[in-house]
Amino acid sequence: MSNFASQRHDCANRIDLALQGFLTPRKLSGSGIAPDILVEAIRHGVLNGGKRLRPILLIQSAAIFSISEKQATRAAMAVELVHCYSLIHDDLPAMDNDDLRRGQPTVHKAYDEATAILAGDALLAHAFELLSHSDCHPDPQVRIDLVAELAKASGAGGMAGGQSLDLQGEKTRFSEKQIEQMQKMKTGALIYAAVRMGAIIGGADEKQLLSLSTYAQAAGRAFQLADDILDLTASTEQMGKTTGKDAAAKKPTLVARIGLKAAKRHLGDTIHTALSALMMFGPKADDLRATARFFGDRES
Repeated sequence: MSNFASQRHDCANRIDLALQGFLTPRKLSGSGIAPDILVEAIRHGVLNGGKRLRPILLIQSAAIFSISEKQATRAAMAVELVHCYSLIHDDLPAMDNDDLRRGQPTVHKAYDEATAILAGDALLAHAFELLSHSDCHPDPQVRIDLVAELAKASGAGGMAGGQSLDLQGEKTRFSEKQIEQMQKMKTGALIYAAVRMGAIIGGADEKQLLSLSTYAQAAGRAFQLADDILDLTASTEQMGKTTGKDAAAKKPTLVARIGLKAAKRHLGDTIHTALSALMMFGPKADDLRATARFFGDRES
């Protein structure tokens, strides 16, 4: 295992431990007691593997500004809860209709559709609970900025809107520009938010935030492009989810539009754009660089 792979694995494990400690009946209860079946479904949808790439990006971004992993963990958990909520809902029969996620039955298969919907709803709510607490950051304005960043990434102009466009794209032929916009919202928005949230916690100035935003946009494009390539080239066992479904459903992807060879070239160019955006940070951004390279090299 490479040094970066080892670091990523260790960071993901620490995030998992934090999530396990938070996703309990006691922590998830409020004015009432969280039902056991809902807590079980939530834990099934979150604590079932996962690379934890979005929280890792947030932690890596914050580290540029000497913010410790411990200081950034609460915000990183919030991003992962939103990501897991989106996966639970995307897997539903009304959306992508998937039976397998991370090598296990999807939440609606392990439980039922209603429970899966409620599990996703709860995760979205608890993500903002994490951000609103003073343990996330002592400055209320920073907490408000974090909430706003994640909300924009999750809503109609971000992830939810991107999923809506994705569903439309199965019925309407999208142009390359429309495909890029859809993927920027559906996948890129949360990656973009994760990097920017790390910078917000770190007190980045306008120039620093702009450079990290450029990196994040390119990293998001690279991640989705690699995902589309793997959907055609990887096995279900490698990916932990059913592959080949995008082509079968005639989903709008750049790979389908420009071909596999051109898509791989475009992936390399996109990663180069991400790396170039980090020049001002020098060696402090090496972890973010390694993650961008991993997006291009990953096999699952």
